[in-house]
Amino acid sequence: MKKIPQTQIYFSLFPGFLYTLLAVSVVILGTSSLFAQNAVPFLDISNETGRQIVIAQGTPDVYQGHPYAVMLPDRKTIFATWCLNHGGFAGPTAKSTDAGLTWERIDSRMPEGFRKHKNCPSIYRMVNAGGKAFLWVFTSQPMMARIVSADDGETWEEKEPLGFPNVMAFSTIIPKNPGVQDGKYLGFYHVRIDSEKNILNLEPRIKDGSLAVMVSETSDAGFTWSEPVMAADVEGKDPCEPCAFWSPDGKEICVLMRENRGAGGDARRALQMFSRDAGKTWTIPEETSWELTGHRHIGTYTDDGRLIFAFRDTAPGSPSLGSFVAWVGTYEDIRQKRPGQYRVKLLHSHAGWDCGYPGVLNTADGTIVALTYIKYRPGEARHSVVATRFKLEELDKMTEK
Repeated sequence: MKKIPQTQIYFSLFPGFLYTLLAVSVVILGTSSLFAQNAVPFLDISNETGRQIVIAQGTPDVYQGHPYAVMLPDRKTIFATWCLNHGGFAGPTAKSTDAGLTWERIDSRMPEGFRKHKNCPSIYRMVNAGGKAFLWVFTSQPMMARIVSADDGETWEEKEPLGFPNVMAFSTIIPKNPGVQDGKYLGFYHVRIDSEKNILNLEPRIKDGSLAVMVSETSDAGFTWSEPVMAADVEGKDPCEPCAFWSPDGKEICVLMRENRGAGGDARRALQMFSRDAGKTWTIPEETSWELTGHRHIGTYTDDGRLIFAFRDTAPGSPSLGSFVAWVGTYEDIRQKRPGQYRVKLLHSHAGWDCGYPGVLNTADGTIVALTYIKYRPGEARHSVVATRFKLEELDKMTEK
């Protein structure tokens, strides 16, 4: 385990004397020519291979990409689904009944049509007003395609696509009324729009296009959805891959978003917005803390009330830049843009920035299972779906050493 001291300044890469000269100028003169950050403790467990579980091994010919996961209320049964190649066809699915220690491939259970769906499948559990639970998998194409299981993943049925133009299917679905199982949920995803705010499908290369975040509602646990409305459209920014979650008191929704346009420095910070009326209106998106800057945030509350989010690290100057990282802190840390408690490098990416799209699950004994697609070893093998397992108590102790 590697720990970097509590206060450290991270710099972008500059060779030799130029690096030293510019680094000194930042510290002594306070210049903004480099991006600097007084960071919380930084931990590194990426080399602790005993924590790592390979769910789907990549090969020189097979790229396992973009997983998502959901856990049943027993807090030990987990489903993960992903696609082949970068944004490729769906189909691969696995199940664990022991909190992510072992996995069984269940591709053969999935509908034949599911293998024709494409790009970043995401999986959710929704419960209707009568207490009946459904597992849903949504995929970008064709036009928010979907399959459903009414028996906890034993059998699956394909349903008609929702017909929503999109870049990716729902990145997050949360209850509209926290703590209540009434079939009402909010679904968040992103789209590409042109200069006249027309919503496009996929990501056509157009002049003056941008990304925007959409929200739709269901009242029957996922079978029908309302006409989507635009929740975030930011001049000069590209908000996408929204991660929504309720505040601990159930009075506010926070949405963390990838910012897909910034070229460096503060311009690359992730975005956040809030709603205090169950998603009817939203604050203007603003930048997150440096520590939360990344792509495709997914997180969960821990048993002691803290939050943990995993994502692809894109914070300028970060020691884990481009790899799979997690942030630990409180809701108020996010609300107030405080740095949080610490960051931890979970897995090293041997393919640059091509990782993330995680599942983050808090299992029955408090073990966090964080999974992603990643080239986790050097060599010819392409990306695998890999999980790493840890408890926050372990990480807490590491910060004290």
